[in-house]
Amino acid sequence: MKLLVIRNSKAGGADDDLRRAAVAALEAGADVRICEDPEDLGRVLGEHSDRVPVVMGGDGTLHALVAALADRGELESRPVGLVPMGTGNDLARAAGLPLDPSRAARVVLDGHVRPMDLLADDRGGIVINAVHLGVGALGSREAVPLKSLLRRAAYVVGAVIAGVRAPGWRLRVVADGGTLADGRRRVLLVGIGNGRSIGGGTPLTPDALLDDGLADVVVSFATGPLARLAFALRLRRGEHPDHADVRTCRAREITIAGEPVPVNADGEVGPEVTRRTWTVRHAAWRLLVPAPGRSDDSVTSRP
Repeated sequence: MKLLVIRNSKAGGADDDLRRAAVAALEAGADVRICEDPEDLGRVLGEHSDRVPVVMGGDGTLHALVAALADRGELESRPVGLVPMGTGNDLARAAGLPLDPSRAARVVLDGHVRPMDLLADDRGGIVINAVHLGVGALGSREAVPLKSLLRRAAYVVGAVIAGVRAPGWRLRVVADGGTLADGRRRVLLVGIGNGRSIGGGTPLTPDALLDDGLADVVVSFATGPLARLAFALRLRRGEHPDHADVRTCRAREITIAGEPVPVNADGEVGPEVTRRTWTVRHAAWRLLVPAPGRSDDSVTSRP
């Protein structure tokens, strides 16, 4: 087996000892080339076209790799390995990958290739785990300067800051032709989940699956001070979908439009948007996950 290991030394997450142990585990069973902080990921993939790309990092680095493979037209032909070493590792959690880097490295060596969905937007972008708009994205923006010091706790602190400041946004949200928000009532958060969680385990869309051809959508109208606090507590426990000020659905195409709103896609905060559409591409890329029947395998199709 020939591997191309892609590492992002600038990302927060695991320490050097864990990295070395994971690399050693990979080298014990494969021919490994390591690419550190590639500036042109597409070029690197082209130069090592005979190797399986493996991300040693978090959702942001994995997102960049999948996007590069999409640009090269190689999503279906090149499976992807993941050794989770980011701050949140939410895609790894949803896929049932071990969060211990050495164990995850062994999954790469003898894992099972599993087709995964992704979300494609109308501006050429993709999402592999989740995109959310509103207070969550604002919280992610506040967390960025804190990640090197607080790691996963930075998301909690950022969310608290954003929860105090966020006024809500007037947004229209349409999913497969059905209206979840009509733009007259302020929205605190819109979440579109291919995976289940964001921010290192917060269950934004707790019933979402990575391979069922649908995105789970959640819209919160909890914009009052006490309502925002109550929503935050329910969100941390995954109890928000059934509350009166939350609307949910599953859909293949989701459009938001309205006031400029911050957006976070796969943990990366982007510029504010006033309109955007996401469409599910079923079984668009392939990830190495634990083989069926193993205890780490939690990626299953919805009945």
